[in-house]
Amino acid sequence: MASQSVTRQDKRRETTLFVPDLVYFEPGALAYPKGQQIMGWVQSQGIEYRMTTSHNRILDLPGATDTEKYRIAKRTLVVGVRKTLTFDQSKPSAEYAIPIGTGCIGHCHYCYLQTTLGAKPYIRVYVNTDDIWAAAMRYIEERKPEITRFEASCTSDPLSIEHITGSLSELIERMADQPFGKLRFVTKYHHVGPLLPLRHGGRTDVRFSINSDYVIRHFEPATSRFEERIEAARRIAEAGYPLGFIIAPIMWHDGWEDEYEKLIMTLAGALPREASERITFELIQHRFTKTAKAIIEKRYPKSKLEMNIAERKYKWGRWGQGKYVYPDERANRLKEFITGRIGEYFPASRVLYFT
Repeated sequence: MASQSVTRQDKRRETTLFVPDLVYFEPGALAYPKGQQIMGWVQSQGIEYRMTTSHNRILDLPGATDTEKYRIAKRTLVVGVRKTLTFDQSKPSAEYAIPIGTGCIGHCHYCYLQTTLGAKPYIRVYVNTDDIWAAAMRYIEERKPEITRFEASCTSDPLSIEHITGSLSELIERMADQPFGKLRFVTKYHHVGPLLPLRHGGRTDVRFSINSDYVIRHFEPATSRFEERIEAARRIAEAGYPLGFIIAPIMWHDGWEDEYEKLIMTLAGALPREASERITFELIQHRFTKTAKAIIEKRYPKSKLEMNIAERKYKWGRWGQGKYVYPDERANRLKEFITGRIGEYFPASRVLYFT
């Protein structure tokens, strides 16, 4: 399995870095060095900015209709102070979610943030990262000698805004010195340049969210292309980071077997041999709630996303709320086929879970 770059003929321009159209600052955020740093960047870019009393409550967001407000919100950055320092659980990927941001610049039709963030789809970043890190250290101390894993991408894609905040790089270098801690994050973006020279100590798992060509093409607007993600994964592997892939959401669609086999085969041809021997995979089938279905159909009325409740199985969740997943026969077929192909092309890898 020779190391090589992905070399498909693709004349499209590189997916550019996110630059918001509008930025809000909590007054308290400017008392922190990171708040001042972000303000300096905003001013250097000539971006319009406003002050707000709370990062949780933006009252003057532009837009005449709900649809217009949503589109504008996805291009809006809010800079605030994280007051809640109790971390949510983040199973099965980690013990806890570490909150350095909330909201995502992407427009993935299926995303669970459609409901999690509700009426607040704008992108929030937090400047009191010393406080957040101190809270993480308390969790590490409480669980020693067990390893405590922190997921940095439960409610955001931190790499998509790293050029603005630098917060992910801070976490990576801090976690490098923690024998009882690990950091994990997943991304759909390829802008990994700032991470490559960092001292990470192998304590940060970098995972890329990938999918069939059909899913990326129809349901993942405003994200990096598949080829860009895989090239970024190669660079991350060469920088010595533990590398993983999340195939999610796995969708049953015409030609899905051919497309998912092509996906895994392309990975195998693009990654260095030594990296391919220690890769992890996480597999998540497509699911949705009734609330998510209503929101998605309103925000993306032309979406081809299949959400036929009559063809789904209802799966209860931890807090009495359930989701619609594939019936067992289809779910098992998806799991068996994809894990089989992974075993064929990546025999030394681990599939951490299928859910």
